[in-house]
Amino acid sequence: MDVEKVFHMTGGVGVTSYAKNSSLQKKASDIVKHITTGTIQELFLTTTPKSLGIADLGCSSGPNTLTFIKDIVEAVERTSSKILHPPPEFRVYLNDLPTNDFNSIFKALPDFYRDLRKEKNGGCPFIFIGGYAGSFYGRLFPNNSLHFIYSSYSLHWLSKVPPALKDEEGKSINKGNIYISESSLPQVSQAYFKQFQEDFILFLRSRSEELVVGGQMVLILLGRKDQDHVDRGNSFFWELLSRSFAKLVLEGEVEEEKLDSYDVHFYAPSMNEIEDEVRKEGSFGFDRLEMFEIERTEDKDGESYGTAVAMTVRAIQESMICLHFGEKILDNLFDNYGRMVDEEMAKEDIKPVTFAIVLRKLK
Repeated sequence: MDVEKVFHMTGGVGVTSYAKNSSLQKKASDIVKHITTGTIQELFLTTTPKSLGIADLGCSSGPNTLTFIKDIVEAVERTSSKILHPPPEFRVYLNDLPTNDFNSIFKALPDFYRDLRKEKNGGCPFIFIGGYAGSFYGRLFPNNSLHFIYSSYSLHWLSKVPPALKDEEGKSINKGNIYISESSLPQVSQAYFKQFQEDFILFLRSRSEELVVGGQMVLILLGRKDQDHVDRGNSFFWELLSRSFAKLVLEGEVEEEKLDSYDVHFYAPSMNEIEDEVRKEGSFGFDRLEMFEIERTEDKDGESYGTAVAMTVRAIQESMICLHFGEKILDNLFDNYGRMVDEEMAKEDIKPVTFAIVLRKLK
């Protein structure tokens, strides 16, 4: 399966769209907002460019992207006002895979610009926003064209399903699982880690060409606490989705061979793994590396936490699942999944780990 040609968040503004089911991602972005805005304020103070180049990598199609732009613009304007320096013009490059629903963002731009002008009594700075389709595991922009790069909840997605998950005959070595689990062979976690290494090094190398010296990146991604790949965090959510698939296999809705041949292109790195790859690549230094857990949200509008998680995962995985299994299993799959999450949460919390990383280009 060619991830670049298939994978995308569910577009539009329907019930199962990413736009309607990205509140968990927004909560993470809000938690680290002070890091994001503080980083770009410091960057502007030390460089004061007339034209500020900003990229949002893995922007998707929901409202979170425009919220990020507004936060950045307002943070820089506050700083420019304090130092009595004219605000820069903003060049904002929105990037995601070619299958992303960029049109939903573009359709929202007139209201976005109008609201900004209204808030600022017509004194809105120049903000030039464009969409750039392509994988961030490779070059996207000209040399030295960017000052600031932001990526939220995107870098845990790999460029492809690790090829080493198949044996010489093309059969799965991780049968019955869609990610690393307690029943997985050691070769499974090794295959995922190797793919992460290749992808992350390529990401860093590409961004080092595109950023000016001293340019910075704020990266938010899912991870894990320690070296154990199986925990009651991000890997456990995939374990529960595997169980939901297995239930459909028992009910005859999904063929066992179909489940065996499906793996997610996801990896939750540890803090040490991130540090090792950044140091190995050599272009960036750490300004910040923090780990946090997002507390579960209270049930609202009669919707349980499990349902909220299920709708979020569906909005993310729907494109891949539909291609492999067909559309008709989606409702049952995610109804079961939501119930399983609630049942497990009643026993013990599931605490997914998130990393907030600030990197600075050294030279």
